[in-house]
Amino acid sequence: MEEGRDGEDRAAGASLRKIIHVDMDAFYASVEQRDNPDLRGKPVAVGGSAARGVVAAASYEARVFGVRSAMPSVTAKRRCPDLIFVKPRFDVYRAVSAQIREVFAEHTDLIEPLSLDEAYLDVTRNKQDIPVATTIALMIRDRIRQVTGLNASAGISYNKFLAKLASDLNKPNGQAVITPARGPAFVAELPVSRFHGIGPATAARMERLGIVTGADLRARSPEFLRHHFGKAGSWYYRIARGIDHRPVEPHRIRKSVGAEDTFSTDIHDFDEARREIAPLAAKVWRHCEGRQLTGRTVTLKVKYADFQQITRSRTLAAPVHGASDLEAIAVGLLQPLFPVDKGVRLLGVTLSSLESGDEAEARQLSLGLPGL
Repeated sequence: MEEGRDGEDRAAGASLRKIIHVDMDAFYASVEQRDNPDLRGKPVAVGGSAARGVVAAASYEARVFGVRSAMPSVTAKRRCPDLIFVKPRFDVYRAVSAQIREVFAEHTDLIEPLSLDEAYLDVTRNKQDIPVATTIALMIRDRIRQVTGLNASAGISYNKFLAKLASDLNKPNGQAVITPARGPAFVAELPVSRFHGIGPATAARMERLGIVTGADLRARSPEFLRHHFGKAGSWYYRIARGIDHRPVEPHRIRKSVGAEDTFSTDIHDFDEARREIAPLAAKVWRHCEGRQLTGRTVTLKVKYADFQQITRSRTLAAPVHGASDLEAIAVGLLQPLFPVDKGVRLLGVTLSSLESGDEAEARQLSLGLPGL
């Protein structure tokens, strides 16, 4: 692993892994700016501009005004009156993502995609036998720019947790290294709110316990952290010390597949809400079918007009057979929620406890259930 930009820290030993986290810069918005020169240099939001729309991605020009993904479109427009909304083109984003994946594969087969625009790569043993991980990261970023015309940022470190943090340090269009010698001190100085995997609610809870920085987190015992955060406490204890033994998993199955829709007007009628479930279930099942996946846990998400959000789940003994099954289970979860005192603003359907078709068939045989 390198020390600074040009050197390499060999003191930690050759057995350390070399992990790169590659993150495309404002991916959806950058694709739109690439394909439409009129959008370049302007604040762009990918998403719906209607009253109930949500920002899926924002260009860096828009982020200057505080526009962020998942922000209601009306809020984004209020913060940036000149904001230009563009409808998402997921087929294009998927095609570009495939090109990026091919670039990764030029260097290693140990690729763990996190989404269309980011992935972990283990380059400890790489196809060109390049000893320095930052050199590989530079080559990957240059090649992505040649192939797609887009910029990527990268983080390099000896584990996934630190590589992810490093990729945010010099965005956009940059890279950073966190060496073994620097790792623990880097984590100690960082606010826990910037730790990957610690969201706003958990960070606020930690702050109430006097935990603001990584050093504060490291000062707490494993027992204290498990008492307050359950199983996650052991994970927090390790990352406070810069420890993460998770391997890069090239064949990792997604934990869940979901779809949701925000409605232009609130829904009060059960039959109307039930009709909205069908296209969501169909979308989820298309994604699963294309990847030969199924699942056993169905979750219904409901957001009301006052933004209160609830979920209802059901886990089955056998995997879901198709879109109609998924729809029926989701409708069964929906029905007890009606009649409603307040309108429904959003509905979502998620399938989790995912497994491949072969795994599902083996499970069914072991349970004596009919095959798919």
